[in-house]
Amino acid sequence: MRTDGISVARVMKYIALAAVIAFVVLLMLYASGSNRPFEEVSEAVAESLDTEDLTEQNSSGFKRNFGLNPADYAGVMYYSSESNILAHEVLLIRVRGEGQIRQVTEAIERRVESRKNDFEGFVPEEVQLLEEAVLSVRGSYIFLAVSPEADRYLGAFRDSL
Repeated sequence: MRTDGISVARVMKYIALAAVIAFVVLLMLYASGSNRPFEEVSEAVAESLDTEDLTEQNSSGFKRNFGLNPADYAGVMYYSSESNILAHEVLLIRVRGEGQIRQVTEAIERRVESRKNDFEGFVPEEVQLLEEAVLSVRGSYIFLAVSPEADRYLGAFRDSL
């Protein structure tokens, strides 16, 4: 069928092509990481944190809690609560290669499940925070936030990329 010299099939092809291009662009924006150095990203995230609830942890605290060696990664920033009755944590990792992403996300999932078991029947509010934990993978960066302010921290992470 032709209307004014333009076929409906031809218009549909262009619409489909535009939809595919838009999808690819959006996928690249959301799946891509950043070329920004770890120090810049971690500094931006750290500045957004509530340091009354969160304290920066050293590499041994990270290794103890996640079972990962921080020397294996391009960068690690880990904050957690000093209080035994709060599950608050913020973790930022820059992996060296794509193969490490699964290893890190699995370690994070184990940590969150372990913490749920720790707080189950003891502090239900913290179990709820753990169930609502924010995990984001953007390129070579992995971000975790367990906090009432998790969305704000996630925003700082995304804005820093």
